[in-house]
Amino acid sequence: MNLEFTPEEQAFREEVRAFIAENYPKHLADFGMREDMSREDMLAWHKILGKKGWSVPAWPVEYGGTGWSATQRYIWSEENARANTIMPLPFGVSMVGPVIYTFGSEEQKARHLPGIRSGDVWWCQGYSEPGAGSDLANLKTSAVRDGDHYIVNGQKTWTTLAQHADWGFFLVRTDPDAKPQEGISFLLIDMKSPGVEVKPIKLLDGSYEVNETWLTDVRVPVENLVGQENKGWTYAKFLLAHERSGIAGVARSKRGIARLREIAAKETAYGQPLIKDFDFARKVSQLEIDLAALEITELRTLAGEQAGKGPGPESSILKIKGTEIQQRLTELTLEAVGVYGAPFNGGIANDNTNEHPVGPDYAQHAAGTYFNMRKTSIYGGSNEIQRNIIAKMILGL
Repeated sequence: MNLEFTPEEQAFREEVRAFIAENYPKHLADFGMREDMSREDMLAWHKILGKKGWSVPAWPVEYGGTGWSATQRYIWSEENARANTIMPLPFGVSMVGPVIYTFGSEEQKARHLPGIRSGDVWWCQGYSEPGAGSDLANLKTSAVRDGDHYIVNGQKTWTTLAQHADWGFFLVRTDPDAKPQEGISFLLIDMKSPGVEVKPIKLLDGSYEVNETWLTDVRVPVENLVGQENKGWTYAKFLLAHERSGIAGVARSKRGIARLREIAAKETAYGQPLIKDFDFARKVSQLEIDLAALEITELRTLAGEQAGKGPGPESSILKIKGTEIQQRLTELTLEAVGVYGAPFNGGIANDNTNEHPVGPDYAQHAAGTYFNMRKTSIYGGSNEIQRNIIAKMILGL
C-alpha cells in the first residue's frame, strides 16, 4: 500500500483546509464538549456541509455521496480533526442512512435520506435495553402487528441525545417464539408519536447526554419497517460494522496527542515539565506507536471498502484498539493537568454550587472528557464481544 499522497490528493487537502477555514462557524470553536452545545450548534456545521454536498462523503453517489476515494475521505477526516470541528452526528449519517439506502424501500429512501444529508432531521438509536446491552439478542421491546400498524411497547436505555431527536431507529421483537436473533425487526419511529417518552440519565461528569426511552402502545405504520420482518438482526449487524469502523477516531486521537504533548511541555510549579519525566514520556511515545499502527489498519480497511469490500472483522479491531487508545489518551491528559483536573475544580459543571472552573484553560474539561470516554469500550458492542468476533471470523475458533 502506497502511503505517499499524490499531487492531486495534496491539492484536495488544500481545498478542504481552505473550505473549513472559510466556512466553519467561529463560535463553535469555544465549546469544549458536545454536551455544552444546543441542538442548533450541533447541527450548524452539518447543515453547511449539506449545502456544499459534503455531509455524507461515504455514501454512494446516487444517494448524495461525494464519490471521494478512500484516501480523500481519510484526508477529510484528518483536516476536520486538525480544525477540531463538530462533525455530523453519526446516527443518521453513518448508521441508519446506510441501512436505509441498502435495505430500505424506495419510499423510505426518498422520505428519509434527504433530511439526513441536509441535517434537517435528527436521528437517535434505540438498541440497548436494561438487561440487553451488548447482548442485543435478549431485547424485550415488542412490536405486535395490528392491521397497518405495529403496536410497540418496551424500554430502551442509553439513547444518546434522544432529547433532540426527530426520528429513531429501533430494534423490536416481532416474533417472541423464534430463536432470539431470528425474531427481531428494524423499525423507524417518529419520536413525536404518542406514547414515546424520553427521560434523562445524568452522567458522572454532570452532563445530560443519554436517556431512557419508554414506548407505550406506540403505533408505528408498517411502512416504517426496514426490509423484511424478523430480519432486523441482519440489518443491526450491518449497522454496527459501519459504526465500529467510525469509532476508531484515529485523526481525533492524533490531534489529542499533539495537545497532550503541549500540556506536558509546560512549566509546572513543582519543577520541570512533565514530558521530561522518563516514565510519562515513555507512555506518550507508546501511545503514539500504537496509534500509528492503528492508522495503517484504518487505511487498509478504507482501501478495502474502496475496492467494494464491506467492513468485516477489521472493524472490530479498529473498535477495540481505537477506544483503548482514546481512553489511555484521556487518562494521560488528566495526569498532565494535575490538580486542575479535580472534579468541580477543573472544568466540570456543578449544578448544585456556584463554583467556577479554576486553573489554566488547557485543564478545562479534562476530567469531564476522561469520565465520558469510559463508555467508548462498551458502546457499539463491548470490546469483549469484539474479541469474540475476531476469534470466530479470523481465527476460526
